[in-house]
Amino acid sequence: MNLITLTEPKSPAAEAYRTLRTNLHFAMLDAPLRTLLVASPDSGRTAAKVLANLAVTLAQIGKRIVAVDADLREPALHAAFDVPNATGLADWLESSVNGSGEPPLRPTALPNLSVLTSGTLPAIPADLISSDRMARAIERLAGMADLVLFSAPPLGQFSDAAVLASRVDGVLLVVEAGKTRRDGAQQAKDILARAHARLIGAVMLGAK
Repeated sequence: MNLITLTEPKSPAAEAYRTLRTNLHFAMLDAPLRTLLVASPDSGRTAAKVLANLAVTLAQIGKRIVAVDADLREPALHAAFDVPNATGLADWLESSVNGSGEPPLRPTALPNLSVLTSGTLPAIPADLISSDRMARAIERLAGMADLVLFSAPPLGQFSDAAVLASRVDGVLLVVEAGKTRRDGAQQAKDILARAHARLIGAVMLGAK
């Protein structure tokens, strides 16, 4: 996964992520936003790509950011930031009955940006994401950063993303030109509406 905001900071794509950062700032003026889910109808990895680059741009202006890989099926953030994934979110949740213990955050090349990788993949990810331990973990992480960004499996394919959407302050929907079907995008919006999630906007990749 290419972190273009780091490797090609002067490119049009990197500038697009900075524009996204600005638009996110405007969205935060309407209501507080401490936790944000970045999700896609099609691909968790696509959403993770947007999350990772957005996290970089936010950290570059001094925001304290924690990027959390809550895709416990096909995690990608550890590879994006080139950090170990021996322990992570799942291990922390499994070992923490009452929210005790420090999350195993990984530092990155940017001093304001930490990553909580997926860790050991559980047998039934939806049960762990739906647990009270996860709800407490979200609150704990929100107190450690200016903004916590969560990745998730594709909306509509697994229940994990819908549960997360109901527990965070906002959702950013990622769609891909030429790949995301209109009915798939509509289904994702319907899922978010049923979860009473706050959809703050959408990002389209691959538009020409």
